[in-house]
Amino acid sequence: MGRQSRYEPSSNRISRRDFLRLSGLGLATATLLPACGGFGGSSSSSGSNKLIFTHGPEQSGALKELLDRFNKSHDFEVVWQTAPADSGAYFDKLKTQFQAGGGPDVISGDVIWPAQFAYNGWVLDLSDMFTEEMASNFLSGPVQAVTYQGKRWAVPWFTDAGMMYYRKDLLAKSGVSKPPTSYDELMSVAKKVQQQTGTKFGDVFQGANYEGGVCNALEFIWAAGGDVLDPNDPTKVIIDSPQATHGLATERSLITSGVAPEAVVSYMEQQSHTAFLNGESVFMRNWPYVIGLAADPSQSKIKPSQLGVTSLPTAGGSTGYSCLGGWNLFVNAKIDPDKKDKAWEFIKYMASPEAAKVRALKGGFLSPLKATYQDQEVVNKVPTIALAKQLADQIRPRPVSPFYSDMSLKMQAAFNDNLKGASSPQDTVSTLQKQIGSIVKQGSS
Repeated sequence: MGRQSRYEPSSNRISRRDFLRLSGLGLATATLLPACGGFGGSSSSSGSNKLIFTHGPEQSGALKELLDRFNKSHDFEVVWQTAPADSGAYFDKLKTQFQAGGGPDVISGDVIWPAQFAYNGWVLDLSDMFTEEMASNFLSGPVQAVTYQGKRWAVPWFTDAGMMYYRKDLLAKSGVSKPPTSYDELMSVAKKVQQQTGTKFGDVFQGANYEGGVCNALEFIWAAGGDVLDPNDPTKVIIDSPQATHGLATERSLITSGVAPEAVVSYMEQQSHTAFLNGESVFMRNWPYVIGLAADPSQSKIKPSQLGVTSLPTAGGSTGYSCLGGWNLFVNAKIDPDKKDKAWEFIKYMASPEAAKVRALKGGFLSPLKATYQDQEVVNKVPTIALAKQLADQIRPRPVSPFYSDMSLKMQAAFNDNLKGASSPQDTVSTLQKQIGSIVKQGSS
């Protein structure tokens, strides 16, 4: 999918201090919800008094609340058009529109996209507006993630990290005092709770053939002590290892053991959180936004007091790890010149401390702004914020490579085949070793 620019740490392990630098890298998946309108429109076709903004579905209500506030206080209207929840499908849609000279005015986009968008001339250079002074208010990692060839092409909007949710009440009823710290323990506890409480599923996660499935599979590989690329030499592919094989075998065993449903091979974020918030699962791997849904009785059948959140388990490695992600706000390079200032006004509002607080309190979204992590009300009320600070050294970016997009397409298919049982864990890592090695070799030549 083209060239990418990624921050390259000396180690794949992120320290607590580095989390406050790096928390923008990776993927923030579909933490998203029903909006208004379809994903269409173009920067040139809408009237000068309307600004077209695209973002995926978001069920917390936080984005709609902010849009309503903004539109009431400005003399132009921002129209939210819903993008596909699958970030891969979203990218393809945008690419088609950009290549045709159209697309939305303001785009929310995955943090692995800035370099490719900039390289192709699809988005504006925002360096003159997103100044050094403004950027100093953000965690430096998210700012690095929107920087390509020394210029800033987007403004960080929110960050993400994979987390494990669990039913505190069900564990207590079954005599389990604390959440499991390993997948072996999770499977044992899940079976026990299922039997004693009649809960339908033991665990749900994102296993579909898309970018979110890559995040989940990588977390299993990391939890077993494996990796995709050598952290000291990103041109060296190391996925064909006993550790990576064990990690993928652990992921598959959640299904074969009966803890996770067979249907999890097609689950994205929405299917996972729907099952969990309907009271159908003991455990769930998902992103921070679920906290916001759990607080809404119209979205959740379980009470916030019944919900626990903790770090992901280990699969035989030293610890469990979370995949790190985030989304940014871009301006279409083809935007009508009369709309450019309006687009910036909207982005400044959406990236403000006030908006970040609304999104944290109402939607559970992790903020890229330093101030949010010092806001005691947010820290006290949003457990995912506190957890992200506590578990910073267990949060990792996806494989660091300028060829990540092409690598990801291979991993999406291979990881999904493994989960379905169409390929064994050993065959999966062996195949990926060759495929990713070829991508890296071709890209480096």
